[in-house]
Amino acid sequence: MAEYNQIRWGIAHIYSSYNNTIIHITDITGTESIARTSGGMVVKADRMESSPTAAMIAAKRAAETAMEKGINGIHVKIRAPGGHNGPTSPGPGAQAAVRALSRMGLKIGVIEDVTPMPHDGCRKKGGKRGRRV
Repeated sequence: MAEYNQIRWGIAHIYSSYNNTIIHITDITGTESIARTSGGMVVKADRMESSPTAAMIAAKRAAETAMEKGINGIHVKIRAPGGHNGPTSPGPGAQAAVRALSRMGLKIGVIEDVTPMPHDGCRKKGGKRGRRV
């Protein structure tokens, strides 16, 4: 009876910008959505959406839903806005969300960064001499 300690994997997609943190848990293929929460769903003030506290509460909520549906292990994909104008570093909520997921008792597998990086596509805004402050 090796069924008891079988790990059922899911993927936690954490999108963390400087304005919000979105946690989306899917099955291992990434096609079936299991839980989805964001910082804006758990706090009242707009400025608090991206805070580590909001990310922690949102992650806790998502983890509870996932565990109810039988997920007990998770691979984490952290994404910052990226692209050719957005920041390539994740916002303040990413670290807190991962910590909250592990504290809920979910096994954490691979943590990877999936921020979109341009391979020299469009021209950056700001003109020939860049943004003059």
